[in-house]
Amino acid sequence: MTKWQYEDIVDLPHHVSKKHPAMSPEKRAAQFAPFAALTGYDAAIAETARRTDEMISLSDTALEELNRKLMDALSADLEVTITYYVPDKRKTGGSYAEASGRIRKVEMGTVVMENGAKIQADRIVSLD
Repeated sequence: MTKWQYEDIVDLPHHVSKKHPAMSPEKRAAQFAPFAALTGYDAAIAETARRTDEMISLSDTALEELNRKLMDALSADLEVTITYYVPDKRKTGGSYAEASGRIRKVEMGTVVMENGAKIQADRIVSLD
């Protein structure tokens, strides 16, 4: 197709309807917005891409040192920062979190902080 095929209409003025009002730029742009044909697909891709960490395995020596620090902090009523592993609820792996404060008690393999937070002792990787 060449320009010459439309030369009879090229110079005509743009038609403006007297019956229908002009569409606002926002509504016009909305017609070209992305369409999600597969509901939840973007969320599934994001979940797959989300990274998780594996739990660090401590040596027996490191576990003994950690236990000693835990008992010292408990008996001396010291403020500590505990780094511990939190398993992911949706996929294999997890992440590491920190809790700071005083330790209220240790019972049945659980460290109970003064603020009420409970941390499984076997998931603790460091105590400062």
